[in-house]
Amino acid sequence: MRDAWERPGGGGGVSAVLTNGNIIEKGGVNFSAVWGILPEHTRKSMNLPADDALEFFATGISIVIHPHNPMVPIIHMNTRYFEILPAGQGVTKQWWFGGGIDLTPHYIDENDARYFHQHLKTVCDSHHRDYYPEFKTWADEYFFIKHRNETRGVGGIFFDYLKGENGFTKESRFAFVKDVGSAFAPVYTHFMKKNNALLFGEQEKQWQYLRRGRYAEFNLVWDRGTKFGLETDGRTESILMSLPPQARWVYNHQPTPHSPEEKTLQLLQKNIDWIS
Repeated sequence: MRDAWERPGGGGGVSAVLTNGNIIEKGGVNFSAVWGILPEHTRKSMNLPADDALEFFATGISIVIHPHNPMVPIIHMNTRYFEILPAGQGVTKQWWFGGGIDLTPHYIDENDARYFHQHLKTVCDSHHRDYYPEFKTWADEYFFIKHRNETRGVGGIFFDYLKGENGFTKESRFAFVKDVGSAFAPVYTHFMKKNNALLFGEQEKQWQYLRRGRYAEFNLVWDRGTKFGLETDGRTESILMSLPPQARWVYNHQPTPHSPEEKTLQLLQKNIDWIS
């Protein structure tokens, strides 16, 4: 299903959702370009002066895929550009890029995590040697479910407020963001081809539903993109497209000791060096 939408305050986008494919149970791609008066709460969070004339422009692409097979991981990618337009009280034009790509396995395979992080490091290193260690740490901190004291998955890279400073230009930042976007298809195709034929049963499906529940918790409670979209009167269906088709919550669920499920929980930690 594909549909275009308009935002009452200015702009709009296109949402495309695939359901019940051969591998993908639910996958979505969102494109948006919105503009208008910067909301007061957003202005305050950016420490900008109160000025009803202050305007913004924001555009981005986001992709989330929830597979049928619990052995295939969930993946998310987002790239975005934000701009504050000159208006009143000496506010000058500001711009920055943000985004990232992260992997959320239902069952963590350390070799898969290593492959994923090496792929991202290669992309980052082609632009700046500090990108991967900085953005990997940022992802560990960002994709952290604080109320569960666990990471959402094996992380990846996350970055925000990439501006024209310290020798970087808009062109060099944009080139990096485009390469991050181009990394999505080959890395996820690898996991689909490698893992989709792996066998699973009802126990693995029930675990998948529990892990999807944690994914939903993060997106609804902590994700800044979700909050920004709802606060700026974005399209609800598109904003919540990232949620899984089915999820489950079990009171005080404890995995069986020494099980693959317990191993996965033990690896949902910050600061794991997946490459060395």
